[in-house]
Amino acid sequence: MDDVVFKLSDHILEVIFSFLDLPTLRNCALVCKNWYRFLEDENNDVWRGQCLGKLAQEALSSDLLSSVPTYKEKFRAFYHAWNPNDCSRNIYIKPNGFTLHRNPVAQSTDACRGKIGFRHGRHAWEVIWEGPLGTVAVIGIATKEAPLICHGYVALLGSDEHSWGWNLVDNHLLHNGDAQGNYPLLNNAPKYQVGEKIRVILDCDDNTLSFEKNYEFLGVAFRGLPDKRLYPSVSAVYGNTEVSMVYLGPPLDG
Repeated sequence: MDDVVFKLSDHILEVIFSFLDLPTLRNCALVCKNWYRFLEDENNDVWRGQCLGKLAQEALSSDLLSSVPTYKEKFRAFYHAWNPNDCSRNIYIKPNGFTLHRNPVAQSTDACRGKIGFRHGRHAWEVIWEGPLGTVAVIGIATKEAPLICHGYVALLGSDEHSWGWNLVDNHLLHNGDAQGNYPLLNNAPKYQVGEKIRVILDCDDNTLSFEKNYEFLGVAFRGLPDKRLYPSVSAVYGNTEVSMVYLGPPLDG
């Protein structure tokens, strides 16, 4: 009887798996080679159904997820997107699930973290600033201890020992309340242009944080990161600015 279960056709597996949630699907992939092979097809109708059930049509039909072409990758990115329950009260997550919007509140700096933090492995995600930067616009990482709101217009991300950030306005690296030098280390490094994709690369094995822009590796920004769970993060000051984040998975070297 067990052999019959393991040798079910793809059509039958598709019907059965379409009723299961993500944790159960993960367990199913460990049952046998046949089930693993089926679930490794990242564009099959099981992953398509998961996407259609969870992701807004606005996100699926836009260019926002162009860097994650398969249904399984899009579904995974949704589970790593901005956390609506882990952000400043002046920020809300738009219906597409991937874009935060900062309300126009005077004399406030506001931050948001991703849903999932990392302590092991190598991870990459894209950040797209889709509105004016204002006087301070910082992307990077933070622990759960980092504050999400403060008075004034400041570099909140990087303001203490719990966060590390790159201020896109003046190209300064920030940690523990201090500027850690210019970044990238280029003469007359170009400033960020609204709409450009920045790839953030967190290597928890090497304890480093790096960035890419326009597919060009900009070098290691921070070394010696702590053995703590680190979350994709951003802090903003400009009213009505919007920032999108798409998790990519392990970075592709070279």
